[in-house]
Amino acid sequence: MVADLLLIGLAITLGPVHNTAFILLLSSQRGVRNGLAFILAWLAMLVLLIAAVVLLTGGHPPKHQSASSTAALAFKLALGTGMVLFAEHRRRRRRSGTADARKRKTPKWQTRLDRVTPATSAALGVLLQPWGAVAAGVATVVQAHVSSAASYAALVGYCLLATSSLLVMEMYATWRPAEAKARLTGVRMWIDRHQEQALVTLALALGLWLMGRSIYQLVT
Repeated sequence: MVADLLLIGLAITLGPVHNTAFILLLSSQRGVRNGLAFILAWLAMLVLLIAAVVLLTGGHPPKHQSASSTAALAFKLALGTGMVLFAEHRRRRRRSGTADARKRKTPKWQTRLDRVTPATSAALGVLLQPWGAVAAGVATVVQAHVSSAASYAALVGYCLLATSSLLVMEMYATWRPAEAKARLTGVRMWIDRHQEQALVTLALALGLWLMGRSIYQLVT
């Protein structure tokens, strides 16, 4: 469980889409407050999903090779396959120049940053989560034996790891606002230039891992 949650958490926190949106929120009029609302909603959703799984399973994984266990592994396999296909689609699209030819449409909220409220930021914190990776985390917890302090610590660590990039930027903007604004603007510009490569790399790496682990567990 720990290795799976570590990789999934890393993939979530490094995702370019929500990090770009978060940097834009920090540059808004109530940037730190909006950023905090985003983080709280983001973290609350992760905790809520994990808590729901633990309550439903009682902290006990389904029996090996049972219908429930097979279904959970098949779900992870499908998620991994979907991520690999998504990565290949984005790679081909970028290689053919389609991604550059079609400029991404700017979301309406980005054109009205000065009017973004904490409530809107909280909604974005839920909507902009990389749901494929989050679902993989949920499927991993379904198969986990959660009863000891160490297992609960692993779940807390996963949530914090998946939120770590946001927490670092929030603290930076809180304690050094002028410096953070300039640095984070540079980071956002770099992410914009490399977003396709990042999406392909993260989706492919996590997808292959999920596929390999699921197939191994299905056949053993």
